[in-house]
Amino acid sequence: MKENSVNETNVKKKKSFFREALDFMIPVIIAIVIAIILKSVVFANAVVPTGSMLNTIQLKDRVIASRLAYKDEEPQRNDVVLFYYPDDPARKTVYVKRIIGLPGETVEMVNGVVYVTKTDGEIVQLKEDFVTVEEPIGDYGPYVVPENSYFMLGDNRNKSKDSRFWENQFVSKEDIIGKVLFKYYPHIEKIQ
Repeated sequence: MKENSVNETNVKKKKSFFREALDFMIPVIIAIVIAIILKSVVFANAVVPTGSMLNTIQLKDRVIASRLAYKDEEPQRNDVVLFYYPDDPARKTVYVKRIIGLPGETVEMVNGVVYVTKTDGEIVQLKEDFVTVEEPIGDYGPYVVPENSYFMLGDNRNKSKDSRFWENQFVSKEDIIGKVLFKYYPHIEKIQ
């Protein structure tokens, strides 16, 4: 009889240990599943490896982008976005730049100043207080932005590899991952 009692106690201990481990693991598993869903459907996260977006985004800053930002609306001029680098056919390289030219527009830089000819023919000089302190130089373009595509520039114009230099100069809407909302490391700051 004592032998049965000892076996039952051992079985209960094993069940109790298993039950405790399961009770501990369920919330952890649920949290991991929620994080994976949020990362793949709602948010995108990236580390910025270069200074091409100075002073808006610093070298090695970590940023969060909304994957849902363009679900019901179109990307706008001056939005900072994460996108797949157009010269990478595998779509593994992610870039962060600012949208300058919208579909159907013409973008041109003269002496470092950006001019956009809108679809209605109006020519505007872009107000760009976000560009680095170093004055942009150079003449580029004109670039006619195809439908469903965008022309991208880095805020650090003199040190940015952007639409001016890529083989495939424009980023299609389907290659835009999301609108950058804020940087969260090394400190939190909203991106504008």
